[in-house]
Amino acid sequence: MRVWIAGAGYGRGTVVDAAEARIPVADHGITVGDGVFETVRARQGRTFALTRHLRRLARSAEGLGMETPDLDLVASGVEQAVAANPELSDARVRITVTDGAGPLGSDRSVGEQTMIVALGPFPPIPPHTNVALAPWPRNEFGALAGLKTTSYADNVRALAYAKARGASEAVFRNISGNLCEGTGSNIFVVLDGRLVTPPLSAGPLAGITRELVLEWYGGEEEDVPMERLPEIGEAFLTSTGRDVQPVLGIGDLEVSQAPGPVTLEAMKVFAERAAADLDP
Repeated sequence: MRVWIAGAGYGRGTVVDAAEARIPVADHGITVGDGVFETVRARQGRTFALTRHLRRLARSAEGLGMETPDLDLVASGVEQAVAANPELSDARVRITVTDGAGPLGSDRSVGEQTMIVALGPFPPIPPHTNVALAPWPRNEFGALAGLKTTSYADNVRALAYAKARGASEAVFRNISGNLCEGTGSNIFVVLDGRLVTPPLSAGPLAGITRELVLEWYGGEEEDVPMERLPEIGEAFLTSTGRDVQPVLGIGDLEVSQAPGPVTLEAMKVFAERAAADLDP
């Protein structure tokens, strides 16, 4: 694999073999998770919704108090990295921006940001899935709520918990006792015949696929108390890797035995609109 990297020792960016890429051992993204990232999909060398992803990268950096990354430079890096890995027909494009080298603690020092674009294959996604209920809540009032940062250990722990129970994803409640999000996905549910997804005030990431489903298909942003989960008629996850994926079970609760009509229509609309516009 070849990666694009900018920052200390790389100037405005260059493509190198992954084994040759080096960053300082004191990089703040490594030592304290002081960084932001995005995951973009590239099929046959063409990225999807890159503009929206880059805008969210900037919002996350601003929310973390970092300097706004040079989005034109990052976009160029994405283009170069994708072109350098033509063997990946369905690629996970990981954009990471850290605050660069810093103290071995929480203080920051003024310096050059580290920017990395790395690629890997997207694993095949099953036609439907089950999710586990994470035993730990999301803090919708925390400083990192709604930001896509490299401080991802909560998600790593919850996803391992889910996989140990035969699920492909874990879904969090928030401190207020409402449905929040998955470790790397947003969740939609059908309640009282209406398609609903937790509002951003509940603490989820403003997912790009979530945003497009709301724009293209519709739905309402509304708090979903956890005690209402048994009333759910349908559910699906949205993410860059999953697109729209039906959920058949949540924890011990069986949602449905097959994807329902709302889910199927949302899948159809998303697939058609995404194919028609690669940078909506």
